[in-house]
Amino acid sequence: MRFPFKLAGEKEFDAIGFGTNAVDFLIVVPEYPKFNSKVELKDYYQLAGGEVASTMVGLSRLGMKTAYIGRFGDDAAGDFGLKTLIDEGVNVDFAEKVKGARTQIAFIVIDERNGERTIIWKRDEKLSYKPEEAPLEAADKGKILHMTPHDTAACCVMAKKAKSSGTIVSLDIDNVFDGLEDLLELVDVFISSQEFQHKFLGIAEQKTALQEIKARYGCKIVGTTLGDRGSLILCEDKFIETKSFQVPGGCKDTTGAGDAFRAGFLYGILMNETVEVAAKFANAVAALKCRQIGARTALPDRSQLISFLSSYEIS
Repeated sequence: MRFPFKLAGEKEFDAIGFGTNAVDFLIVVPEYPKFNSKVELKDYYQLAGGEVASTMVGLSRLGMKTAYIGRFGDDAAGDFGLKTLIDEGVNVDFAEKVKGARTQIAFIVIDERNGERTIIWKRDEKLSYKPEEAPLEAADKGKILHMTPHDTAACCVMAKKAKSSGTIVSLDIDNVFDGLEDLLELVDVFISSQEFQHKFLGIAEQKTALQEIKARYGCKIVGTTLGDRGSLILCEDKFIETKSFQVPGGCKDTTGAGDAFRAGFLYGILMNETVEVAAKFANAVAALKCRQIGARTALPDRSQLISFLSSYEIS
């Protein structure tokens, strides 16, 4: 099934991300600790993360030209996070460091038995964008503008500018924010976590919830990640259910799996693939990410993705 929109012609970037970055402190434990207990950790890491920043890295590794718009603190964590994007070839001309702010951090506890994680995070208010601070000059420089709605009003003005020049607007969402409904009316590609629909609509049944979101807001693609069950995408009136892939060597960490999924899905759009192929790319990239600890560590390049999918087809 073809996507119900067309990519814009020549743009400076394939995709531009506007939203969150983070520095993650990941702690591996034998099993998730019980309340008021002690547990000896197995290992720990400091690695870069954040939904939008990680998705731009994922696309960059797949050969796409990407840029990141977002704010870092003027601290050591900010230096670290910004350098990781530069090292991955992500353009950071529109990123900035905010004086006196602390870079967003997350403490992530990973259960060694299955790779499932619990995230404890904090974002400094100084990192947020007011609508008048949104860098509109960058909004339409990519074929796709991918966002998280933490600064919803700023996202709205960015989305309006992007759509006025034919840029596709994509949203990564897992929580409810003030002003979200205004933003959803501007979104072409809406992919949420599986818990979001019930939080937002009070509807537990996934297909019913996706149909309701599409009917209310007119998003051309509405979908949800389903963890180890794969994904569910609604395009026009057709549901596309895609199974997950087994993680090579077993799942080490699910941190950033959703960001990886979106990188694979947007890659499929940028490569002019069908919705079915884009969903397959998305699930494959997410599975490969889970091979190692960290949101970005094991994100595949294009040859690794093709080899992985080819091995499944042969088997």
